[in-house]
Amino acid sequence: MTNLINNILTFLYVLIGAGFLIAAIESFRDQTNSARFGTGLFWTLFAIIFALGQWLPKAVVGALLLVIGLLSLLKQVKVGHIKDIDVSHAEKVAERLKGWIFLPSVILAVVAILVAQFTPFGGQVGIGAAAILSLVVAVVLTKSTGKEVFDDTQRMVRSVGSAGVLPQLLATLGVVFTASGVGKVTAQAISSVFPAGNHLLGVILYCVAMAVFTIIMGNAFAAFAVITAGIGIPFVVAQGGSAVIVAALGMTSGYCGTLLTPMAANFNTLPVALMEMKDPLGVIKQQAPIAISMLVIQILLMYLLAF
Repeated sequence: MTNLINNILTFLYVLIGAGFLIAAIESFRDQTNSARFGTGLFWTLFAIIFALGQWLPKAVVGALLLVIGLLSLLKQVKVGHIKDIDVSHAEKVAERLKGWIFLPSVILAVVAILVAQFTPFGGQVGIGAAAILSLVVAVVLTKSTGKEVFDDTQRMVRSVGSAGVLPQLLATLGVVFTASGVGKVTAQAISSVFPAGNHLLGVILYCVAMAVFTIIMGNAFAAFAVITAGIGIPFVVAQGGSAVIVAALGMTSGYCGTLLTPMAANFNTLPVALMEMKDPLGVIKQQAPIAISMLVIQILLMYLLAF
């Protein structure tokens, strides 16, 4: 079973890499893009990492990531010219489908959860299988041609630009921070200022730290390992808090920080690019009141339910 899962994941990663390679080819061909060579190289390297990363030496993958970062730093990754959406056709399809237009998104979520929870294949395979199935359903519903699927896929991928690499980098950052002992240093620094034993203070410290660290890192999963080890366990769980409730509400506290940071590219930067918003912080500004309100609610829930 393990070999089967690994083979499926390999296929999915190669498939993703092929999509990025197509984006690279299209970027190289885009004569209107002043940075077409840098953009094409960016997507080429990204494709290599996804498709061949498991067979490459770690040092090589690290070097490719440094080149990707350098291209972004030097502003050599630009969207360029992307074929515009046929607005009239899109409106006709939307009018015909009405609420059914959300079916592929629902299928994506439901199938991913079902595969992850009720089969031995796990979440990664579940997301990949659900994505392929939802794409097929979307094509059938909209009666799209292969060319339309190709154009829309490229529009989505290339519109993301250099922000596309950020979630992958941030996901590994928490592991690096934990391995380097950041959690222990954080616990020592906090304990020297705030004494352990006060339940409310411990909950506030943990939840706020989860949100703030997520804002810095852009990823609640990366923050969770560090902040839970450094603050959640010694200041809340060790003081009698339920580990299950503390962990669940601690993660959702981190999600409040996700809504407030441009580092969470897939949540807050990607919509700006796709909707061509003039204000790069427009999404965050709309989410801020809700995020802060939810953080207060998480603190109250943890204090009332965990002890």
